[in-house]
Amino acid sequence: MTPLSKPITSYIQEYLPHERRVSRHTRDTYAYSLQLLICFASEQLKKRPSDLYLEQLDASMICSFLKHIESERKNSAKTRNARLAAIKSFFKYIEYRIPSAMAQTRQINAIPTKKTDDCLIDYLTREELQALLDAPDPQSRTGRRDRAMLHLAFAAGLRVSELVKARIDQFNLNSDPTIHVIGKGRRERVLPLWKETTKTVRDWVKVRGDNSTPEMFLNARGTALTRFGFHYIITKYVKLASAKQPSLNNKNISPHVLRHTCALHILQATNDIRKVALWLGHASIQSTEMYLRADPKKKIEILNTTVSPSLRSGKFRPPDKLIAMIQKRKL
Repeated sequence: MTPLSKPITSYIQEYLPHERRVSRHTRDTYAYSLQLLICFASEQLKKRPSDLYLEQLDASMICSFLKHIESERKNSAKTRNARLAAIKSFFKYIEYRIPSAMAQTRQINAIPTKKTDDCLIDYLTREELQALLDAPDPQSRTGRRDRAMLHLAFAAGLRVSELVKARIDQFNLNSDPTIHVIGKGRRERVLPLWKETTKTVRDWVKVRGDNSTPEMFLNARGTALTRFGFHYIITKYVKLASAKQPSLNNKNISPHVLRHTCALHILQATNDIRKVALWLGHASIQSTEMYLRADPKKKIEILNTTVSPSLRSGKFRPPDKLIAMIQKRKL
């Protein structure tokens, strides 16, 4: 029997950061998935997490855990698949280091992912977006910070992790303002900023104060704002903006919706999906194709470039009352 603590520790502290060089966000996500699994196994086996053995996390236990997070934690199929991906990554690491666990790891890696619905994305109209951007109070310190974050999240199409981890030295607010974004998969891109967005960032810098924290956006304690903190911020301003735009109440608006909105506006302005992929930092243009499905204007363009089939002319004749009565009687 192999104690679980040692391989888990080496996987999180050595393999992911040094051998794989994955981002901090990915490490945190994988570690949290394994934490949920270990806590579940601990409750099922009535043992302390530190007393668990690797062999106890077999395929049956993993399948029970996946059912648990869907039924008890109410996780979606996409979240379930993400947890499974993290677990499979750990057991692939185990496969080449603990030969005795070969059969166990292969059974776990054979657990299939669930098919998910490929739904249309949510995005904001121009009126809804403007109401949201106008919601923060520019006269207060937090209002300036929140306004800058909302403008930047939309204008640059940033992921929430890119936004909250953006450092001061990644901004150039001089004559040609830009932001240097370090994105998913360590892909970097430099994006120009609108003058309106630049103004909001400059206004925040004026009241940010001298702080040794390298991140641009700080919370009330003077430390870097978290992704959950920005989610709270956007939820608060959606409620305020819904007074002007009631249609906001009918949408599930998360920080990623601002990224989707940016993509749709770029697509409508340029009609070039490659430019959208370049702006958002997508590794593959296939990731950008979902915006083509979400934009109704693209379907209208397709209709306008094709010729519809003709209709045979004719006059409508209502059915004879006598025949209609006889047919009704027959039924």
